[in-house]
Amino acid sequence: MTQLHRLVLGSALVVGLSAMTGRAAEPDRLLPASSDSVLQVNVRQILDADITKKYALEQLKQLLEGNDAKKILTELGLNPLKDIDQVVMGSSGANKDDMKLLIIVHGKFNVDKVTRAAEAQTKRDPDKLSKVVEGNTTMYKTTIDNLDKDLYASILDENTIVVASEKKMVITAAKTNSGNEPANIKGELASLIRKIDGKASIYAASIVKGKLDEVKIPGGGQLPIDLSAFQELLPKIETLSFVVQVKSDVSIEITVGMKNDTAANDFQTAFDEFMKQVKPLIQIAGAAEPRAKPVIDIIGTIKSSTKNKDVVIVGKVTGANIGKMVNPDD
Repeated sequence: MTQLHRLVLGSALVVGLSAMTGRAAEPDRLLPASSDSVLQVNVRQILDADITKKYALEQLKQLLEGNDAKKILTELGLNPLKDIDQVVMGSSGANKDDMKLLIIVHGKFNVDKVTRAAEAQTKRDPDKLSKVVEGNTTMYKTTIDNLDKDLYASILDENTIVVASEKKMVITAAKTNSGNEPANIKGELASLIRKIDGKASIYAASIVKGKLDEVKIPGGGQLPIDLSAFQELLPKIETLSFVVQVKSDVSIEITVGMKNDTAANDFQTAFDEFMKQVKPLIQIAGAAEPRAKPVIDIIGTIKSSTKNKDVVIVGKVTGANIGKMVNPDD
């Protein structure tokens, strides 16, 4: 075999393997170092999916055409259906009192229009929105009543807007955005993210070790299904992740990272027993309510398996079943 032939064959092999394995997800480099949970939504990919175009796109367009929404979006120079590519959220803390949160929005933004709209709003309603300047970073503070917290938003550049629960998180994100440093999140969380397909429509990854120790699962005969087997397994859960792929169908994969192989096997056994209890209830519901009938098919796609310390649960919602739920009379 000539050297050229070997080069061509080697290149083809590399390309083929890349296509089969997919590109691993990479943590957004603006994520806070304190993050123990990350959620990423690939908005552009979801909007371009066949299932979205068929069942949701027109409704979204109508929603954005509402008078209030249209006025605000016009002032901002923003079309969410075209200008937003990706939303990433990094968070830490067990409850709203100690929660730290950074939301990163990637897309195409008219910086001048967004800035003018924000400045105008600070004059119209200064109690709800105020301008804050820290060094070279300009941000806008607002209070969310349901959170009882101030949030700080900043337009970092024409492709990036961030919203955070603390000023210093915005300032750190602005500094990182102006440089080339990689993500500075915890190694365990970064490794968990890199196990995920980078082409996922939605994914979430979370380090939960020690956070579920005090959680109590409802029981005591009040529920039609027995969840007691999960109670002693909660403290053995160390990581959680889920991946949603939106195409012509919607596929879901949940991975539960357990303390050891034995805990993983026990969790799978408990889950399979749970599904045995759920299926008859879904069949009864499907017989009584037409909209619930597709759920019977969906439940049938749910499968579990173990791989070392991980329990992997997969399921699928077909485009046909989504159509039946949206239009049960068709």
